[in-house]
Amino acid sequence: MRRWAAGLGALAILVAAVVVIAVAGGSDSGGGGSSHRTRVDLMLDFFPNADHAGIYAAQESGAFAQQGLDVRIHAPSDPSVPLKLLAAGKTDLAISYEPEVLRARDKGLDVTAVAALVRVPLTSIVSLPSAGIRSPADLRGKVVGTAGIDYQTAYLKAIQPDARVRNVGFDLVPALVSGKVDAVLGAYWNYEAIQLRQKGRNPRAIRMETAGVPTYDELVVAASPRTPRDTVRRFLAGLADGTRSLARSPAAGVDALLRANRDLDAKLQRASVSATLPYFLPARGKPYGWMDPGAWARFTAFMHGNGLLKMSAPAGAMTNALLP
Repeated sequence: MRRWAAGLGALAILVAAVVVIAVAGGSDSGGGGSSHRTRVDLMLDFFPNADHAGIYAAQESGAFAQQGLDVRIHAPSDPSVPLKLLAAGKTDLAISYEPEVLRARDKGLDVTAVAALVRVPLTSIVSLPSAGIRSPADLRGKVVGTAGIDYQTAYLKAIQPDARVRNVGFDLVPALVSGKVDAVLGAYWNYEAIQLRQKGRNPRAIRMETAGVPTYDELVVAASPRTPRDTVRRFLAGLADGTRSLARSPAAGVDALLRANRDLDAKLQRASVSATLPYFLPARGKPYGWMDPGAWARFTAFMHGNGLLKMSAPAGAMTNALLP
């Protein structure tokens, strides 16, 4: 999950996020004939970035339009609210994270993951060579910075219980570069680690699923019962086509992303999309968006075992029934 504290802010934040949906320019599929297509509002988890390249490729290639959809893409004013908005019927679909969907279900929100957008963990432990961290064992006694997210602290406990945790808020990379911490947990191996490498820092990244945390789907598409099932199916079919077009021509997908967010570093986005592309695509022999029920069960047990879920298995958290 990106670097913010979980949990809903004040009611004003929720209202502001609703206003964003109503007035944001977004990435309107627009064009002639859009009135004949079904409008779908999609709330991202964060500002548009390389993790969303398949979505923008689907928009750019016309894959959503071919499914009869007019998809409007919105970035949240506060990244903690997409699932709240989805449950409240203020958006049709939302991009979120497997642990966040599990926690939302645990709290009674009627939201369900319907497809994996990125089917492996991106969260990692990132360090610089001077710290001498090459494996989880090397974290013993080291100071590891986190954003204060409780389940990421649970990740660290599972990986190396003798590491020392320091809450550095959202300033993970600055804390690492300045030497305030020996490593950070919460940076993405496909984004911040690449950014550090491009700046000549030669980072080392330990991925969660290789270090003792059960694998999980970092990013998922979530829906609610308010979203028509046929609309979900058509959206996912368009997203599958868009992701395949991204695989054929990554540059075109990245260009669409850069037009959506002109503040992005083009070099970083291209490198990040290239690194992530295998995980946008489904595992061999599986349909686009496939989520492994066994993996979800193991990760759910991990969350419950660490006191992060009240229920041992929140019902309805995921389904593969709507995949293209």
